[in-house]
Amino acid sequence: MVTKKKTVKVEAVVLDKDRRDKLIVSLSVDGGDEWIRQLAQTLQDCLALTDPMQQIQLVKKAGSQLELLSEEETSRGPLLQACLHTMALIYTSLLAKNPLRRASASALSSVPDWLQEQTVICLSACLSDSLSTVGSDHSSYSHLIDSITACLDAFPLGERCIHRLLAEVLPFLHKALSEYLQLNSGLAGRHVVQAQLMHSCLAAVKASMLVVQRSQELISVTLQAVHPHCTLQLTLSGLLDCYTHILTDENFLQAVQSTAGMAVVLLTRSVMGSGDRVAAVVAGLLQGSEQSGECAPVWLTQSCTGLYDSGRPAGVSLYLCHGALAMLNWRGATQGPQREQLLLLVPHTLLALDTSVKESSTAMVVARVLTLWSGAALESLQGGLSSPPGLLHDSLRGGSELQGHLLEHVYTHWEHPLDGVRHQTRALFKNLLLLHQHSSPLAFSDPYRDPYFTQLTHNLLGLEWHQRGKYGSLACLVELLGAGYLLALDPQLPSRLLGLMGDQTLAPYASDLLERLFVSHKAQLVEEGGTGGTEAGMERWHQTWVTPLLQVLCRARLDQTTYILDYFLPKLLRCSPSSLAHMVQALQVTPPCSAGPPGSRGALGALMTCLRAARAQGVVQSEEGLWGGLVPLFLLRQALVHKHDQVRMDALGLLCESHRRTEVLTSQEMELLHHFLPSSLNSQSPGVRQLTVSLLKKLLCRVKDSGQSLQRRLVQERDQGQKDRDQHILDTYKEFLCWLCESLFGVLLPGASFSTCLTALHLLCQLAHLFTFNTGSDDVFALGEVVTPAQAQNVLYCVASNFLEVKQLASALLRQLPPSAVGLQEPGRMQTLLQAALDLSTSTKPFDSVTAAHLFNLFLRQPALPQALLLCAQEQGLSFQPPALTQPQAFEALTLETNTLAVVQYLLLCLKAEVVKAESSLLLAAASYPLYGRAHCITAALQQLNTGCLTLTGQWRNVMSELITVSYRMSDVVSPVVQSSSPEGLIPMDTDSETSAGLQRILQEIQPRDTNDFFTSVRELDTEPSGQENGPAAPTDRPQHDSTGGSGEGYRVTAQMVLVCCWRSMKEVSMVLGQVCQSLPLQTSSKHSDQGLITEEQVEGVGLYFRQQLLQSRHRGAFELAYVGFVRLTDMLRRSGSRTLQQLPGRWLTEVLQEVKSSDPSSKLCATRRSAGIPFYIQALLSSEPKSSSCSLLKMTMRELTALAMPSPDRATDQTTVPQVHALNILRALYRDTRLGENIIPFVSEGMQAAVLGFTSPVWAVRNSSTLLFSTLITRIFGVKKGKDEHSKENRMTGREFFTRFPALYPFLLSQLEEAAASVDSDRGQVILHPSLFLLLLVLGRLFPSPMDGSSSPLGLAPFMPFIIRCGRSAVYRTREMAARALVPFVMVTQVPSTIRTLLKDLPLEPGPRTQQNHIHGILLQVLFLLRSYQTDTHRPQAAGSDISQALRPRLWLASRQNLCLVTRAVFVDVLGAVCGPLAAPVGDSELKELREETLALLMASELVTPGGPSAVCGPSGPPGTTQYLLSLARLALSASVESPLLWGMEEDCNTSRGPLLLGCLLQCPHYEVRELALGEVLRRLERERGEGKGERERSSHWPQETIISNLTTLALHEAHPQSLAKVLQVLSVLSVNSDLLWRDGLRNLTQTEVLERVLTLAEGFAHSVELHCASLTLASRLVVHLVHSDPQGVAAVACLGRWGALVSQSCGVEQNAEVKMMAAEVLVNATPTLLTSPNLPLVSLWRGLFTLLQDEDQDVRDRAADFISNLPTHLLNPDVACVSVCPPVALDMGVGLLCQLFQLWGQVPMGILTLTEWLLGDQEQETATAEATGLDEEDFLFEKGDLNLWAEPVQWARLLHRHLGVLFKASGLTALNQNQAEVLRLSAQAEALSLATQQALEGLPALPQFSCTIEHARLALQQERATLALAILGTLRQTGLSG
Repeated sequence: MVTKKKTVKVEAVVLDKDRRDKLIVSLSVDGGDEWIRQLAQTLQDCLALTDPMQQIQLVKKAGSQLELLSEEETSRGPLLQACLHTMALIYTSLLAKNPLRRASASALSSVPDWLQEQTVICLSACLSDSLSTVGSDHSSYSHLIDSITACLDAFPLGERCIHRLLAEVLPFLHKALSEYLQLNSGLAGRHVVQAQLMHSCLAAVKASMLVVQRSQELISVTLQAVHPHCTLQLTLSGLLDCYTHILTDENFLQAVQSTAGMAVVLLTRSVMGSGDRVAAVVAGLLQGSEQSGECAPVWLTQSCTGLYDSGRPAGVSLYLCHGALAMLNWRGATQGPQREQLLLLVPHTLLALDTSVKESSTAMVVARVLTLWSGAALESLQGGLSSPPGLLHDSLRGGSELQGHLLEHVYTHWEHPLDGVRHQTRALFKNLLLLHQHSSPLAFSDPYRDPYFTQLTHNLLGLEWHQRGKYGSLACLVELLGAGYLLALDPQLPSRLLGLMGDQTLAPYASDLLERLFVSHKAQLVEEGGTGGTEAGMERWHQTWVTPLLQVLCRARLDQTTYILDYFLPKLLRCSPSSLAHMVQALQVTPPCSAGPPGSRGALGALMTCLRAARAQGVVQSEEGLWGGLVPLFLLRQALVHKHDQVRMDALGLLCESHRRTEVLTSQEMELLHHFLPSSLNSQSPGVRQLTVSLLKKLLCRVKDSGQSLQRRLVQERDQGQKDRDQHILDTYKEFLCWLCESLFGVLLPGASFSTCLTALHLLCQLAHLFTFNTGSDDVFALGEVVTPAQAQNVLYCVASNFLEVKQLASALLRQLPPSAVGLQEPGRMQTLLQAALDLSTSTKPFDSVTAAHLFNLFLRQPALPQALLLCAQEQGLSFQPPALTQPQAFEALTLETNTLAVVQYLLLCLKAEVVKAESSLLLAAASYPLYGRAHCITAALQQLNTGCLTLTGQWRNVMSELITVSYRMSDVVSPVVQSSSPEGLIPMDTDSETSAGLQRILQEIQPRDTNDFFTSVRELDTEPSGQENGPAAPTDRPQHDSTGGSGEGYRVTAQMVLVCCWRSMKEVSMVLGQVCQSLPLQTSSKHSDQGLITEEQVEGVGLYFRQQLLQSRHRGAFELAYVGFVRLTDMLRRSGSRTLQQLPGRWLTEVLQEVKSSDPSSKLCATRRSAGIPFYIQALLSSEPKSSSCSLLKMTMRELTALAMPSPDRATDQTTVPQVHALNILRALYRDTRLGENIIPFVSEGMQAAVLGFTSPVWAVRNSSTLLFSTLITRIFGVKKGKDEHSKENRMTGREFFTRFPALYPFLLSQLEEAAASVDSDRGQVILHPSLFLLLLVLGRLFPSPMDGSSSPLGLAPFMPFIIRCGRSAVYRTREMAARALVPFVMVTQVPSTIRTLLKDLPLEPGPRTQQNHIHGILLQVLFLLRSYQTDTHRPQAAGSDISQALRPRLWLASRQNLCLVTRAVFVDVLGAVCGPLAAPVGDSELKELREETLALLMASELVTPGGPSAVCGPSGPPGTTQYLLSLARLALSASVESPLLWGMEEDCNTSRGPLLLGCLLQCPHYEVRELALGEVLRRLERERGEGKGERERSSHWPQETIISNLTTLALHEAHPQSLAKVLQVLSVLSVNSDLLWRDGLRNLTQTEVLERVLTLAEGFAHSVELHCASLTLASRLVVHLVHSDPQGVAAVACLGRWGALVSQSCGVEQNAEVKMMAAEVLVNATPTLLTSPNLPLVSLWRGLFTLLQDEDQDVRDRAADFISNLPTHLLNPDVACVSVCPPVALDMGVGLLCQLFQLWGQVPMGILTLTEWLLGDQEQETATAEATGLDEEDFLFEKGDLNLWAEPVQWARLLHRHLGVLFKASGLTALNQNQAEVLRLSAQAEALSLATQQALEGLPALPQFSCTIEHARLALQQERATLALAILGTLRQTGLSG
């Protein structure tokens, strides 16, 4: 991101008149030499000027004059003294950052040596005068402190001046600091002032440090020479007191405290010198031990008393460590042992803070100071501080205790949420490696053989790749050891890292590591190869880095390669630009039209990607003949219309992106853009739209810049030939821009899709920004003449779009278009549009008010607006007088202000009248004139106003006062609804048409019932039979007459309309008040009365209004939007200069917390609905607190709330329950608020404790709120879900990191788990479920031990394990399962085998009477989960020994029938499956083979293979666990027979082997779950084999066997369960891809036609079941294709073909499920070469279905349907397009053209013309019915949109058909039309009737129907377009028939 450099403001010297006059007089005295008089004159001129820039020039001139003075020729008179005094005064009176001050310092520094002492005296006198006359105003303190700092900033004379005034400067700084500290204590709540004071404190501490540092020798001499209690000593003591106060006061900012820590160490060093004693004193300060500081002076120790206090804050030692590292010298060999001990003490002190630090900002400081320490330690080793290898070397060497602790710190913090902490941790790791290298001789001489480096590298490579800290650490190793070292250990590292580039969170880290690797590898290869081996080295480099990249680009899914293009490829090309040729050559070996796997970009896409990146890097230029001749033109054309978005974008990027902005756009590039644009405007993907606009903007910038360059060259060029060529290019540019404008305006039609409108408007706005739409301009590229009035009107009608972004872009574009084209200057046009806007502002459709607001904003710049408003007011009978323009030719700002005032006044007048009516009948208001529209328009108008320079202040003040009053009244009308107990169902019907008394009674009835007293008092039901009058009535459709007895028109009001009216009105009131307070200037005592528009009292009133709404509203929409307005208000309060307003948020917060704490029954706080608006209210108050402040309000609030949220010691009562519920709900909102950022993290531990303990409450409301809080905290701690599996390590955290960040949770969770585990004992035969056990296991299950953890840790996870294992004994199944899952992360991967062995030993060796099945089940689950985790862990050790198999085999009875419990039997079978399966288990090979044999024997003896089957043993229903047991057996059997039969010793090619027998048993099992599982596994294997490219011949010879296929076909004919039937049909569909299957029903073989009939019957009968319908239709399609292949004439298939075609066509309908449409697309694509292009089977309806799918709203459906192009016979396609995937719009165009071509080939041109004409007319009956249904919905349901297709563009489809019909007319065979004249006449009559009906309907619409009834107008416009095009076609047909 490029940031604009701040320009420093230059201010002139400003002196009071008396002082300036005295100076001028002193400079005017006679005498002195000529040089001095010239200098005096220069200074007089400088003082007389007011322009600072001129003063700078004169000061510089004075400096040069001073420099020329010589001692011999110059007299030291009063004039010279006056000159020096003047310059010194100028210097001291200016601000520090003023360039004039720097110029003065430079001038003073240029005085000759002989004058320097006199200059110092003058400067000292001026500064001393300032110090002695400083007042109590703290702003003068800041100026003086800045002056002192400036004197020491590279200004030697200033430094001498400070030394001279040391006795005055230090006391002044002490005085300033003391007063700052005193002032700070009284600024609570005034955060802006407090922040300014902190800045001043920081400046004072820095200044005092600078003075002490530059005056060390002087201070030492003075302290030694004079009396011990001298002034200097007292001053230094006072300064130390101030520093101590800052360090021990936690309200100070960390920057101030950190600087104070440095100041303490610096002052100590200055007092005591730089010997070894200083280290001892500093060490004592770090340890808080006064004994260590005995060698220090007594006064020094006494001043630091607060630092030795044992109760000092933890941060004190942190800042002192920072001070010691920054202020002491660590390089040099003359230091003593104390310095060495201090250096080793610092890291121990910092590491001790790790578990006590709560704030993330403090963790950041710890990380930074540790990195600083590692740098200091490195300096010590390099500088020889401890020359013989001693304690320091031993402590810093790898493997030492200190290194171990520091590495643990690295592993704990390398995934910290703060980027800064992660960066510092990486720097620390790098320095630790260097420390080891410098302290270990072997590591220094030969790092490759160093065992520490080797072990560390192996450990890091073995870590899971989701740990982001791993990448930076490996990058450090690459820097130290080189890439070759890592590649030798892991040759697959490049491919592995490239595979991780698909993950957005990991891509930046992986790409950074990749860059370091390939750069280092290239350097190593070049170094190894020397001069001769460079080519071979580069070949190796390409094989290592480029080849894997190209494989990923060609074959990976597009979404996985996005970040490769963004992060990796540009870096690779920058490293080796010559590699592009290698990439292109490698990709050209692969045929460009060959596509990769589904969803990949293929070779063509990869080629575009590489070329685009190369061109963006400037590696290739287009002048070289279309990118160096690297890519043929037809390939680029294919890529620009490719199916995949990313390939199109890469090709477009190749066109648009250029290294040179003035590179000329060639005619080929323009032609390619002509090819690209029409099909790419309508993209549903926001990212693709954004990228398209961005890339085309780059291209337009090139056009502009290169055009300007050509214009300049045209003026200078003398060669006529070159001038002609340049002029030709400019003309081509103009043509291209005109075409682009016309194309973009041309798509903005009624019915255009949202995405098309958005893209076109974005591009038109870019054109308006880069070029102009002016008319009559001299600009060559002015495009005003291109815009027609019709196009401008289409843009205007886009303002009526339902999409806000389209409205905004259209409004912005309209302001850029030529006014003559827009036509707002025409009075009639303006009046009509204004009336439309006023009507829309009272519409009952919420989006209409947004349209109205945009129209008003469009009018605000029209001078005729006030007059138009006046006419509207006269028509409405309103008394309105608009403000008049004071100047007839007013400038734009005044016109805008006047018009805005007029609009606000008019809308406010209307709103007042409507509020009065609404007060009498809210229902009438909701139905006829909802109030929110007017208020929204007022807010939008105020947003256009520049409130900083208003001229009509008096009028604005009155309007704002009135607006605030009306807003309150409007809120009063609607607030009873949104504050009722049930606003969603409320409709206060006024049943009495003559009086509103009923309404008043209802409003009385709907007072809130969910306040605090709702919990404490009993309410009896009202038994009065007054029904509807005394309570909320149900919505009614019966018309209710106007209660005022007006016109008597009926209206219908639904509950939804009333609620929408009320909550939107509340929303708009909040927006109005928030906008008023945020943007309008405030009237305060410090401002002039004519500047402010709103008073402090009004602002406070608005705040109280928001408080009432947020604390009492029940409707979420109302209080959420009141929250938005209130946030604006609180931001304004913090920034205001008023002390009263600044303190309001703190006061309001205290009041609401007090109200929450008290459970007063009279309180109106909502205790249900998650406390409604209360959390929002507190959020707004806290989030406005500046992040850089001490966050005192947040800390106070969190302390109060966490105390309230904890359960009370006594039992819960109503007095404690309600505050506890409120506190839990508020805490949840605060933890979710991202704006509080890391400031909320210190309070997570308390929140987690409150949530866990809240589960023990007997009150449901508390438990419910605790659940919500717990869920929020899990997200806050572990982050948002990063994968589908929430138990994956990506969603977890190491135990070390968790307990380091939240140390208070360690003892809490341990004690809670111990308590919960004690209650878990299933031996007693009763279920006891501890309330918090579920939460505890959920939290612990998300922790895992890092493989990098040390053996011992104070926060180890080992103490939790016994309790988790004990939880496995619970009588609750879910608890046992969660305990097993929670145990896994607590066991180190190296300890898994021993833990499993220990657990298995607890299992009984034989059945017995005391066998506890719950206990057995819990142990087995824990063993199973540990095994699965072990098998997926890449860091596991090699299998060792047979301990597990020895423990398992004696207990195999648990899997046999001896074990009567089927649940434990099932889990034991799962354990055997995990141990014996294909994944590695901790068992030796020989033992594993024996165990597999025994397991197979168990399996063959089980109920699954028993002759009677499972039902014989388990019964039809079976005991509990039957299904689970059978599924476990089935999984084991599938592993042996399908998944990995060779592993189990199964033979696949023998029907008598155990494999087919097992699979057959599974397929014949009576339990459908088993059959479904088996079929799913068979399907997966078949698809895997098909994906691997195995052919049919290979399949038939091995698997599946004929008996299995027979079983499958029989199952398909007789399966009763729908899911199993769907699965078997899917399996058969895959099996029948390449051959016919033999179908058998009993003993009879079925023909393919019989099978097809049965399958079609299935598809027809199960249309309601999506999965079964899709599977049956897919199989039927395979059968149809085989039938047509076997019988090309189609005789056998004709009978079923009609049924099949009807089913497929039906599946293409827009109303179908997406899965059904995807299946239909798949069927049609596969049937394309066989059926759709067959002359014997002309199924035109299938083509229509295909075209419907190509216009479907679902992009996946469209993309799949577009694949039919790839399956077409090559003789039907252009060779350039063959085998290429194209985007759906191009496929649609090509498809219609292809159908026309087929009609010609089939000799059926007349039929083709009639068919396409019928498609052109459309299905009118269906469209009319849809329109009527939509109309009903619009009235009854405000937000129902129905089945809308937001992508399809019917107008473009109609024009496409018309264009292809025109081509078809030119074909031969039209004479046969004479036989179809009747059909032509029928279509003509239909088209004429449609045209007439549409015309009449359009004439019946109101004025400007594009705004008032947009959808209806778009529908009629489409019908009119269709009828017009069809009539034109049919007219030509009739003429052809007559002529024929």
